[in-house]
Amino acid sequence: MTTAETKQSSKLREQIRQVLNSQRQPTVTVLSSLLAVQDSIHHLPDEAIRETATFCGSTINEVWSVASFYTNFRFTPPGEKTLDVCWGPSCHILGAQEILNSVHAALELNEEGESPDGKVTLSYNTCLGACAQGPCIAIDHHLIGRQTPESAAKIARELRGLDG
Repeated sequence: MTTAETKQSSKLREQIRQVLNSQRQPTVTVLSSLLAVQDSIHHLPDEAIRETATFCGSTINEVWSVASFYTNFRFTPPGEKTLDVCWGPSCHILGAQEILNSVHAALELNEEGESPDGKVTLSYNTCLGACAQGPCIAIDHHLIGRQTPESAAKIARELRGLDG
């Protein structure tokens, strides 16, 4: 590790320690600690696992077992924006597959993940809770209903700065 990487890692560990120490719930657990860290820095780097283990008096393996069990934890930084495509039954019937196909093409992806430029994280969502407005997408948790493959692809391109 270079000096710059060591300094950055040290700064990140300090930020994580501050998050862990500022938890306000009556019972602090490995799970609540991991959630607090992810809420703050949007993913769980290796430093978060180590600092959470120390903070909770657990082993790194115990913390990893919790973190890897829950699919909502990320281990890599997300893109600048998140794009969720609803895949619930109503949206599926109304054309979610075509929406996904167009968004995949616009983001240069074959599955969930980050666009090559790191600007957008694509996630599949089992229900965005707006069936009457389907098919739906959400940008940073803000719902946009009644999508077409063209409108969803346009939004995805705009998030990348490719459409104006």
